[in-house]
Amino acid sequence: MGFPRIDLPEDEMKKWVDHIALICLSPEFQSLKQELEALYCSAKIDDAPSTAFSDALYAFLSEKE
Repeated sequence: MGFPRIDLPEDEMKKWVDHIALICLSPEFQSLKQELEALYCSAKIDDAPSTAFSDALYAFLSEKE
């Protein structure tokens, strides 16, 4: 899997990285990720931890828009 090409100025990229880091370290994010991971594991979804992380992050980023 490659990385998507993101053409943002360095300072804008830094803002996004900082924003995502704050989300990922928040108790609310951790709680949602754990809840989703438990649901996905019980549903036998492939790669439940990664999928739960991705879905939780998407939910938080969508909420902030």
